[in-house]
Amino acid sequence: MKQAMIIINPSSGKEEALEYVRQVEDILRNKGYEVRVSETAKPLDATKFCLQACKEYVDLVISIGGDGTLHETINGLIDQEHRPTLGVVPLGTVNDFARALNIPLNPEKAIQTLTSSLVKTVDIGKMNDRLFANVVAAGSLAESLSSVSSEEKTKLGAFAYLKEGFKELIKTSSHPLTITHDGETWSGESLLFVVALTNSVGGFEKMVPEASVDDGLLHCFIIKDINVFSTITVGTSLLFGSLKEHKDVVYFTAKEVQVTSSAQLHTNVDGEDGPPLPLELRILPSHIQVIVPEE
Repeated sequence: MKQAMIIINPSSGKEEALEYVRQVEDILRNKGYEVRVSETAKPLDATKFCLQACKEYVDLVISIGGDGTLHETINGLIDQEHRPTLGVVPLGTVNDFARALNIPLNPEKAIQTLTSSLVKTVDIGKMNDRLFANVVAAGSLAESLSSVSSEEKTKLGAFAYLKEGFKELIKTSSHPLTITHDGETWSGESLLFVVALTNSVGGFEKMVPEASVDDGLLHCFIIKDINVFSTITVGTSLLFGSLKEHKDVVYFTAKEVQVTSSAQLHTNVDGEDGPPLPLELRILPSHIQVIVPEE
């Protein structure tokens, strides 16, 4: 019999995660799976559970939770010979990975997607010794985005990040960054460096409109030292999908990127606190398979 593991974060989605487990179990059992439920209680539990699923050659892992739960789950796939197919039931505020794959943001509709027989092979990013599904941000602004409270994210959604970002841009100075990619080097003052895998970043689905989940590229933005007026125009460019054309933004695509700084700078990875610089980033093309809605 085929094996499935459901990884749930009971604190996601206003603590509604447990309400959806029975629905998922019913669907999976009707598809011939033996189902095991693993409930997270502390950080890295989802990674531990997914790693166990890989070691036991489980066929399917379902992540029920927000971007943080999904990030931890995907990190259980790192360097594994067997990687289960992934199903996603988004319960978080932003849910960038689900957006990029057209998985419904409504949990009950997303659960019905699990009846689909369509599986898409997608890229994953590697940052130092961990994986990421959607975005890495580096710089002082990235640190402020990590401080956005869960209450604000629940109330304002993606605009919580924009609100905090504007506050920080107005008062924060830039820092020196050196960014090397595919044999080229950029050095200068920057407020923020962003690496995206998909078109949706922080819930803004037009930030990288040309990016797709399987294009084999890291989409990179360097936001340079800007004044208050430029801050407003950068924000407008973000909303309308023309950020890469802004005069104070450097955009490039790459397969490998190294980021260093003489300053003490931290990162935000898939919406969660990340490690300090330096960073080594690369794309892992066609690395995982995800259940997606039938077209």
